[in-house]
Amino acid sequence: MYFKRFFTDIKKYSKYLTYATKATLKTEVSGSYLAWFWWILEPFCFMLIYTFITGIVFKSKIENAPIFVFAGLTIWNFFNKNVSGSVKLLKTNKGIITKIYLPKYMLYIKLMMVNGFKMAISFALCVLLMIFYRVPLSPYVLCIIPCLLMLILITFGIGCIFMHIGVYVGDLSKMVNIALRLVFYMSGVFYDVAVRVPKPYGALLLDINPVALAMSGFRNALLYKTAPDWLMLGIWSAIGLLLSAYGIYLVYKNENNYGKIL
Repeated sequence: MYFKRFFTDIKKYSKYLTYATKATLKTEVSGSYLAWFWWILEPFCFMLIYTFITGIVFKSKIENAPIFVFAGLTIWNFFNKNVSGSVKLLKTNKGIITKIYLPKYMLYIKLMMVNGFKMAISFALCVLLMIFYRVPLSPYVLCIIPCLLMLILITFGIGCIFMHIGVYVGDLSKMVNIALRLVFYMSGVFYDVAVRVPKPYGALLLDINPVALAMSGFRNALLYKTAPDWLMLGIWSAIGLLLSAYGIYLVYKNENNYGKIL
């Protein structure tokens, strides 16, 4: 029942999502001297920092290190910004949800669309870096699609659940920030998990961490012309689907209570 209602609402509020996403993106750069250029400059600067850490501090000899790091940052930023932003999403939009009816997860989908647009820009920069370093593309690049779909399902499911809990638990944002910092270091943003982590823990870390799995699959498709781990990708996609279904159920079941609590 809730799934049918979910897709009906997506269709019904599709224009709102498009308009709200564009408005949010314009608001972010309004009053800024560099405007939209920040969406390119920020990830590029972080790529330089982590490339320096990888090559100079840890003396890692990762081939095409800038592309490797930038690909990891692209995946991480999407997951991190959405999950961390979900916790206080209903509280920060209290004025909207107490005045008009709007399926509450629409606010989270809008957030994901905003960060998805920025992720698309980062993908374009990855391609430019590949051209600069003369790294050829291969048909394996299509393997990026299932990796991203798995990441989107996981991100949406976790975000909906945290968005719901965040209404009732004020300290959740602090706990989530700590957990995300742990996930960041476990995901191999600036190092190769399979190489740097001793066997068999490296492979295990990839299996239990969907963010690391998405990063590995993305990098394998772009740089190493290999397919992702289809079995683990399928398992985590199924888990993401279950988390998303549960998150939708929680939001629909409790949406009438959010305005009262907030």
